Amino acid sequence: MTTPTATHSDATAPEKSARSKYSCVACGGEAVWNPAKQKLVCAFCGTEAPLPPASETIPGIQATDVVEHDLAAALRNIQGEARGWALTKRMIKCNSCQAISVFDPAKQAKACEFCGASAIVDYDETSDVIRPEGVMPFQVSEPKARDTIRAWYGKLWWAPNKLKSKAMTDTVKGVYLPYWTFDALVDARWQAEAGYYYYETETYYDNGEQKSRQVQRTRWEYASGSLNHFFDDTLVCGSKGVHPALLRSIEPFPTTDAASKALKPYDAAYVSGWTVERYQIDLIAAAKLSRERMTGETQQLCANEVPGDTQRNLQVNADFSRQTFKHILAPVWLMTYTYGAKDFQVLINAVTGKIDGEYPKSWVKITLAVIAVLIVAMIVLGGMGGRRH
Repeated sequence: MTTPTATHSDATAPEKSARSKYSCVACGGEAVWNPAKQKLVCAFCGTEAPLPPASETIPGIQATDVVEHDLAAALRNIQGEARGWALTKRMIKCNSCQAISVFDPAKQAKACEFCGASAIVDYDETSDVIRPEGVMPFQVSEPKARDTIRAWYGKLWWAPNKLKSKAMTDTVKGVYLPYWTFDALVDARWQAEAGYYYYETETYYDNGEQKSRQVQRTRWEYASGSLNHFFDDTLVCGSKGVHPALLRSIEPFPTTDAASKALKPYDAAYVSGWTVERYQIDLIAAAKLSRERMTGETQQLCANEVPGDTQRNLQVNADFSRQTFKHILAPVWLMTYTYGAKDFQVLINAVTGKIDGEYPKSWVKITLAVIAVLIVAMIVLGGMGGRRH
C-alpha cells in the first residue's frame, strides 16, 4: 500500500510522449527491457543500458511515485485521471477472444497474442486509456519460462504422450496484463447464533437387545461482535484475453511486498518491446467486483469470529472507508496452443514463476486407471470374503 493522493487533474496530468521506442546509445537500434539482465538491451548490437530516469520518460513523475488515488473522487471525475501510455502505441482487437493488444507501431501483428486467432483488426481508442500508476517488470526470463513449461509438461501424467513429446514452447509470449488494485478499511458488526455441541446418552434396541449410544445435541446462544480489517491491494484483472481461472491460480503478484520492490512507478521504458493488453474491465466495473470480493471476505472473517462449534443466521453490517485504487501492469508468460479441436492456455507469473495451464486428458490413460482400481478393489474384497469363510 502507498500513500493516498488526490486524483490527477487535467492541468497537471503528464502529457503523452511522441517517443515510440528507446534507441540504443551505440548503434541507434531499438532497445527493449530484458528481464534476465534487468536493463534495456539493444536487439541489434547487444549494448546494455540502465533504465532512463522517470523524469525523462514521463514529465512530472518521480522515480518513487507509486500513489493510491481516492476511489470516490475518481468515480465522480473519471476524466481527471492521467491518460495515455506516454508512448506512441498501436492497438489491435481480436474478433475471437476480444482482447485488445497494445504494442509498438513498428511491430507487425499477424495473430492475436492471447488466443492465436488471425481475425484481428486495428482498434481506434475512442478515449485515452487511464495510464498505469505502476508496473511490475518481468523478472522471469524467456529461457527460464520455456524450461518451466517443459518441466510442467513432464508432470502431466494424464496428458496424451504426444503432448509431452511436442513440448510446445515456441509459442510462448511475454505480455503485460492490466490490473486494478483496491484498498479499503472495513468496520463491520455481526450477530449470529452460536452453536455448542453436547452429548446425551440414548438407549435403543437392536434385535431385542437394549443398547446405548452417545447422541450429539446443539445448544444455541446469541452472539455478536465487531471487526476492523484493512484490505490492501485487492486485485482485479482488467483482461479478457486470459482465462480467469488460470489467472487466479498464478496470483498473487507481490504488489504489497515492500521488501521485493517488485512494483515500480510506471515508466514507458519497461514496456518497450513488449505487448500490453488494454483493460476492458474499466474502473467502475472493477470497483464493483472488488467490493463484492471484499464483502465476501468480510462475511467469512466475521464467520470466523463466531464462537462455539457451529453457527447459523449470521448477519453482517459492513461500512467501507478509506477506499483507494491504482492501475498497474503485471507480467505473464502466455502460451496458447491447439490440440485436436480445442484451444488451451498456459500461464506463468513472470514475477514469482508460478505456473498453471490447461491440457487435454488422455481417455486411454483414464480408462486404464479406472480398470486398475476396479481390479484392486475386486482382489481386496475377494480376500476379505475368503477370510470370513
